[in-house]
Amino acid sequence: MNESQIQFSDRKSEIDLHQLQELLNLSAFWAKGRSIEDLGIAIANSEPVISVCLGDRLIGFARATSDGIYRATIWDVVIHPEYQSNGLGSNLVKTVLSHPRIRWVERVYLMTTHQQGFYEKIGFQPNTTTTMVLYNLANLAFLPATEDQLQESLGG
Repeated sequence: MNESQIQFSDRKSEIDLHQLQELLNLSAFWAKGRSIEDLGIAIANSEPVISVCLGDRLIGFARATSDGIYRATIWDVVIHPEYQSNGLGSNLVKTVLSHPRIRWVERVYLMTTHQQGFYEKIGFQPNTTTTMVLYNLANLAFLPATEDQLQESLGG
């Protein structure tokens, strides 16, 4: 692999969603089966979004969400299996962390199932505080179902 041909980019518009879908299906058990539409929505609502390409081939991807000052979360860190174990994953995460939207954030979270050691080498620490999750938020009965109900609950 010629490292000079590898390009890191934060330009969302350049991401080929079909290649991203293939990369996630191949390399990320947690992201198999995501639709092209949903990937587009996730990318549109994330900042930064970092892609790693070798020529025209997408070989790495990560994204984050943040309030820009207090909290951020890194999502969907993935490197194609053919390109793992040569530093690309570490460089990808470091690129996300150095992005202006993340650089000064007080606390950066990420969730990982099997790669704790990888992230600890970058500087992440196990988090012993309580983490909670709420699934299927849109299906909860107490949430406004329509725009009018939302406006009414907001006092408008």
